[in-house]
Amino acid sequence: MMELPDLRQVRSLVAVAETESFTKAAERLGVTQSAVSHSIRALETQLDSKLVERAGKRVALSQNGTILLRRFKAAISELEKAQEELGLLKRWGQGRLRVGATHTLCTYLLPAVMQKFRELYPRAEIHIESGDTSELIESLDRSEIDLVLGMNGREPTWARFDPIFEDELIFVVAPDHPWAKAGSVAAEEVGKESFLVYARSSETYRFLKSSFEEAGVRLRPSLSLGDMGAIKEMAKVGVGVGIVAPWVAQNEIDDGELVAIPLGIATRRRSWGLVCHEGRHLNMVEEDFLRICRNVAKTLTGVRNED
Repeated sequence: MMELPDLRQVRSLVAVAETESFTKAAERLGVTQSAVSHSIRALETQLDSKLVERAGKRVALSQNGTILLRRFKAAISELEKAQEELGLLKRWGQGRLRVGATHTLCTYLLPAVMQKFRELYPRAEIHIESGDTSELIESLDRSEIDLVLGMNGREPTWARFDPIFEDELIFVVAPDHPWAKAGSVAAEEVGKESFLVYARSSETYRFLKSSFEEAGVRLRPSLSLGDMGAIKEMAKVGVGVGIVAPWVAQNEIDDGELVAIPLGIATRRRSWGLVCHEGRHLNMVEEDFLRICRNVAKTLTGVRNED
């Protein structure tokens, strides 16, 4: 295995390339000119390749040196990020987390996630913003938060989506509802019913509407509510048929207060995950947060984990 360049050699090559001078490179690094020259020569010998060429009084990199320069700069950048993360750990005790999450995730996923996160980082500075996915992405674009937990499908071109889990929406009805006894619903019956749905401005509603349209069924919402808890309560008293995720209504289903019925022809999978800027590298604290989210998601009913 080839021996890797040491950090002095890396910094020396970068400094020579940027200053175009051994003397100025030495001044920048706080070492002697001979030390810089020695590092470059040792690196050339180690790699058996000419890296630096002289053009009059000016020093320039060879083609091989230019290739190495790009990689060396990336390596230094990663080391600086690591140093910054360690600095945050010292400054805040355990780092910083700025995340936005949908209202539903804040209610049904994040409490368990934050409990485990607090155990790992008891002195972390934590900022959580709640909202719809599209609103949170706007906050992300303004650098008001660093990460967004939300639904996939409408991310801008500058964003990256790291999947966490998938789910499918279901109907939930009161035990005395006619659908509860049947256990399933024919397509023609779906078009006759009125539904309790999540806020019309939400990604969930847009997803649901397109799912019904693709299935050739008209979605007729009788109530549009901005809270999953309200949808469940209305369904319990027979106001309409609720449409929720299984993990949102699991307690009520287990207690017999609601009956779950598949969406049938309108069934489609939703993908939930972490959104951040495309070129952003998650720091140690954020990577642990993502890992905890995936582990907690495995405990949710009716989901498929995507790690």
